[in-house]
Amino acid sequence: MKRWLDRRLGAIAMHKLVLLWLLVIAVAAIALSFFDLISPDPMALLASLPVAVVFSYGASWLGARIVRQRAHRESSLITGLLVFFIMAPGLELEALLGIALASTIAAASKFLIAFRGRHIFNPAALGAYVFIFAPLGFPSWWVGTPLLQPLIVIAGLLILYRTQRLDLGLIFVVVAASIRIVLTITGGGTLVEALSFTFASSPLIFFVGFMLSEPLTLPPRRWQRLSLAVLVALLFAIPFSIGPVYSDPLLALLIGNLVAFVFTQRRTIRMTRVETTEIAPGTWQITFAPHRPIMFRAGQYIELSLPHSSPDFRGVRRYFTISSAPDAGATLSVTFTAPENSSSFKAALLALPRGSQVNATGIWGDFVLPRNTATPLLLVAGGIGVTPFASQIAHAHRQSEDRDIVVVYASSQIGPLPFAALLTEAGVRVVVFGPQSSMPLPTGWEHGGDGRVTGAALSGHVPDLADRHVYLSGPPGLVNDLKSTLRENGARRIRSDYFSGY
Repeated sequence: MKRWLDRRLGAIAMHKLVLLWLLVIAVAAIALSFFDLISPDPMALLASLPVAVVFSYGASWLGARIVRQRAHRESSLITGLLVFFIMAPGLELEALLGIALASTIAAASKFLIAFRGRHIFNPAALGAYVFIFAPLGFPSWWVGTPLLQPLIVIAGLLILYRTQRLDLGLIFVVVAASIRIVLTITGGGTLVEALSFTFASSPLIFFVGFMLSEPLTLPPRRWQRLSLAVLVALLFAIPFSIGPVYSDPLLALLIGNLVAFVFTQRRTIRMTRVETTEIAPGTWQITFAPHRPIMFRAGQYIELSLPHSSPDFRGVRRYFTISSAPDAGATLSVTFTAPENSSSFKAALLALPRGSQVNATGIWGDFVLPRNTATPLLLVAGGIGVTPFASQIAHAHRQSEDRDIVVVYASSQIGPLPFAALLTEAGVRVVVFGPQSSMPLPTGWEHGGDGRVTGAALSGHVPDLADRHVYLSGPPGLVNDLKSTLRENGARRIRSDYFSGY
């Protein structure tokens, strides 16, 4: 089931997944309203939806034209739909004008309230929060209604799973729900009333699934994200007022965004394409020169944004693990496979002429080696999953770190393996699983077998498996299968990274 889910979700770009579920919930809400099963008037919903979406789309298009960028269509539609679910729907001119202005402010904030090309606040939250103080419309969070919750829960779980943010969602829900349940009971309510209010009649799940989880307003490291989840949960659940300012989910999120901004790379990363090299059959390495120095740790990943004509369903943004070492100087490289029927994004990336500018939205990731260089390591790579290890090993080699590293390289291709020269130069022990080519393996390398790598096979080649920190990187199927079999064979410290939808 997990493997099937990884394949299905990985085939859908993140923006499209979020947009699809927002549309499903919107259609369900309108249908339920016609049967008086939820409180908003169906005509009010039908009037409010196009206003929210059209004004968000229009403001995004205009803002992009002004700053000479290409508007991100899916992002503008998502912003409009979020405003639709937050603001009180209505047929009156004041209500519709409030929704229109909230969507406009939300979309415009991506360009106006930004630092070096990167927006600071969740756009929909900022656009709606203005109307807590303005006389036009108001945020009502009408989406927090019992009959919509099953769809919201499913959507929230899928989004958090797809973005590997289930831990963030769990922390937020546990902290916020616990506080709200305690406050309701101490205020005279029953446990049933507390549970109903917290989970069925509040925007809690929608908030964490669709808003708190937005990647561009989250900090890069796991401990930072979990700390942020606790902070936002406290602000979300505990009532307070300071003069005219009082507790509100939107305010909780905006404060969280500001805190995350402190931790995050605070600018769009602008880079120039320097070189494109086929380092193995069907495997390409693209090297960029950042316009300004950037900081990252070996094993982290970058999100590239590449608007291009006729993008396919995977969209114009993609994540790539950085394959070069942090100390590589003035360049940064990403490495990927490009099959014959590749995505439009990869085709556009490979077609970039020398000197073209590419923007990145940020650098994230916790798939980094322990700071204690005496820790023995087992790095297991499936195919192109070797890219984070290339960065880590290159960095360790250049820093003359004396690390005990065993690399297990699983590949289905026959021929030269990507980064073989680097692994040989670094002097790490390498065990290869997969079909052997007519050419011998580099000196010192071992052939583990022609089939898939298994926990038992790993134990045979790495007898001190239980004493090593294990890092797994590659396709979801390989990572998920090996994680359980490695534990069965004694491994206890396992970290994983997989390329869902790569």
